[in-house]
Amino acid sequence: MLGPLLKAMRPHQWVKNLLVFAPLPFAHRISEPTAWLHAGLAFATFCMAASAIYLLNDSIDREEDRNHPKKKHRPIASGALPVSVAMAVMMGLVAASAGISFWLGEPEGSQPDWPYVVWPAAYLVLNLLYSFRLKKVVIIDCMCVAAGFQLRVHAGAAAIGVPASSWILLCTFFFALFLAFCKRYEELHRQSEASGQTRATMREYSDHFLNMMIGPLAALSILTYALYTVSPATKDTHKTENLMFTVPIVAYGVFRYLFLVYRKAEGGDPARLLFRDAPLILSGVVYLAVVWLVLR
Repeated sequence: MLGPLLKAMRPHQWVKNLLVFAPLPFAHRISEPTAWLHAGLAFATFCMAASAIYLLNDSIDREEDRNHPKKKHRPIASGALPVSVAMAVMMGLVAASAGISFWLGEPEGSQPDWPYVVWPAAYLVLNLLYSFRLKKVVIIDCMCVAAGFQLRVHAGAAAIGVPASSWILLCTFFFALFLAFCKRYEELHRQSEASGQTRATMREYSDHFLNMMIGPLAALSILTYALYTVSPATKDTHKTENLMFTVPIVAYGVFRYLFLVYRKAEGGDPARLLFRDAPLILSGVVYLAVVWLVLR
């Protein structure tokens, strides 16, 4: 039972929640143990909330998933994990996430616009709306994914008591939209989903439309990050212009992902791809190293 439960919770997807740590280096709080503790607790709350949503989604979609060549092997769809167990664990995860979120409250000495608990709560509400309605609405389904990434950045900033950068929020939004539309592109090329058997919105998407979305969003992701690195506010905050040297690394990462989507027919699961593709892993490591050298 434990094995199917862990699989259904999809811990490999927790990599997305690492975004809550993004404010640490860019707010110059990377040397503060308390800030790391609060960011770590924020990471934990989003991991629990995300796994709760996965359990709920898989329970709701179990009949449709049984018609999918890959999703039919998921623990709930295959019957390896009873729905009753999944629902009980889901409620426990939500309760634990809420408890930690209320404990975090407002970091000492900070004056955030909203207390921390607002952000994981908003994430849960957004995903409930997505699960029951919004995932069936074309374009809005992808925008919900992007909003979820933005909420993670807001949460990370609130956890350590700093404002979230507008540029980083824009970059996160466009990059998350880029990933979401790449995922739809990969799904469209699976015959079962293209025929509408598992995801209703796939009937509305086409190659031409998705290509029109993916290209501009890739450019916007790079552009907004590049503008952030050279903006006067960034220079004043970090006392350096050298963040601009990370732009080529970000550009390579986006281009590599496009290559994998269009030439290798990948992109259906960005979290797994980030752990499987060596060039992407290397570019991420190099990016973090350069950011650390520039901002230390």
